[in-house]
Amino acid sequence: MNAALDSAVLPRSLQIETGIAAANAEFVALRRDLHQHPELAFAEHRTAGKVAALLQQWGYQVTTGIAGTGVVGSLRRGSSERSLGLRADMDALPIHEATGLPYASQNPGVMHACGHDGHTAILLAAARFLALHGQFDGTLQLIFQPAEETGSGARRMLEEGLFERFPCDAVFGLHNWPGVSCGHIGCIEGPAMASVDQAHITVHGKGGHGAEPHNTVDPVLVSAHVITALQSVVSRNVDPLDMGVLTVGSIHGGHASNVIPDSVELKLTARTFRPEVRSLLQQRVPALVEAQAASFGARAEVDYRLGFPPVCNHPAETALAREVAQDTLGAARVEQAFRPRTASEDFAFMLQARPGSFVFFGNGDSAGLHNPRYDFNDAILPLAASYWVALAERYLPLQQAAT
Repeated sequence: MNAALDSAVLPRSLQIETGIAAANAEFVALRRDLHQHPELAFAEHRTAGKVAALLQQWGYQVTTGIAGTGVVGSLRRGSSERSLGLRADMDALPIHEATGLPYASQNPGVMHACGHDGHTAILLAAARFLALHGQFDGTLQLIFQPAEETGSGARRMLEEGLFERFPCDAVFGLHNWPGVSCGHIGCIEGPAMASVDQAHITVHGKGGHGAEPHNTVDPVLVSAHVITALQSVVSRNVDPLDMGVLTVGSIHGGHASNVIPDSVELKLTARTFRPEVRSLLQQRVPALVEAQAASFGARAEVDYRLGFPPVCNHPAETALAREVAQDTLGAARVEQAFRPRTASEDFAFMLQARPGSFVFFGNGDSAGLHNPRYDFNDAILPLAASYWVALAERYLPLQQAAT
C-alpha cells in the first residue's frame, strides 16, 4: 500500500477512497467469481468458505456454521465497549440466467439475480481495509447471512443467539437498487420496505361434466369471484393514506376444458408498511375468502402464514447513515426524495432486535431485481465499501487523547 495512504496530510475520506480503490480489481474479480458460482438458501457452502478464509487471512476472529452457512467475523481494537454490526446477504435465486455475460452462472437454474454477490464483495472489501488500516475503537461484527431470499436466514441467526454471541449496539445493512443513479444512496427513516405474508387458499367445490354445471359447485368460478373480491380489502378496508398490496400470483385447478374440477388452489402475498394494516389483512383475507366461497355453496381453506415484518429504520441510526453518506459520497449523491420500497427484506428481524438502518445504493440503468438479465453494477463496489468503512469509523470513533 502506498505510504501516502496513511499520511495525515490526506483527509481521512481520501485515505479510505484511495485504499479501497487500490484493491478494487481484486474484489470485482471476487464478485464475479461468486456470480459464477451462485448457491441457494442454506446451501452457500462455497461462498461461506471463501468469506471465512479471507476474514481469517485478515486477522478476524471467525465463527462459521451460524444458521447452517452463516459467517461472522469479529475484530476488536482499543478499549471501547461499543460494537457495530454490518450485514451482507449471500444466497442466490432459483432463476436461469439470461445475461450472456462471460462470468454468467455455471449452475443451471441458479443465479445471483438480486446482487447478493455484490453485497458480499462490498463488505469483504470494507473488511480488508478496516483490518489493515481501520481507525476505530470498539468491536466490529461483520455478519454474512444465508437465506435472505426465503425470509428465514436472519430469523434463524437470531434464534441461534446472533446478538447474544456477537453483541451489536447497532446494525446496518444495504441493498443495491436498479433504476436509481449508480452510486447514489437512499436513506429512509421509519418504514423503508414492506412486510410480506403469504396465503395458500384451497377452494373446495363439487366437480362434474362441463356440460352439466348445474350438477356441480364450480370452484373455478368461485375462485374468480374470490380474486375479484380480494381487491376490495385494500380499496375498502384499508385507510387510503396507508399502503396495502394483495397479489394473487398463482391459480391452479383442473386439467381439461370440459371437466369442472373438485378444487382450485390459489397463492397470494400481502404487503404493507404498518403493523395495524398487516393485522387487518391477516383478518380480512381469510374471512372474505371463506364467506365468498360459502355464498356459492363451496368451502375454502385458508392457510395464512406470516412472513417477515416491514423494515423499519431507527431515527438516530438513519440520521447517522445519511450524515456519513453526505460526507463520504457528497450531498449530490444522497437522494432527497427516496421513497419506501414495497419489496421485502428479512433484515427487518435484525432491526426488531437492535437499532439500525437499511440503506439503498443505486445500481444504475440495469434490469430489475429477480430478473434473469439482472447484473450487479461493479461501479458501486468501491463506493459502498468506502461508505461501510466511514460508517464504522464514525460509529466507533477513536478516543480523544487527554490534554
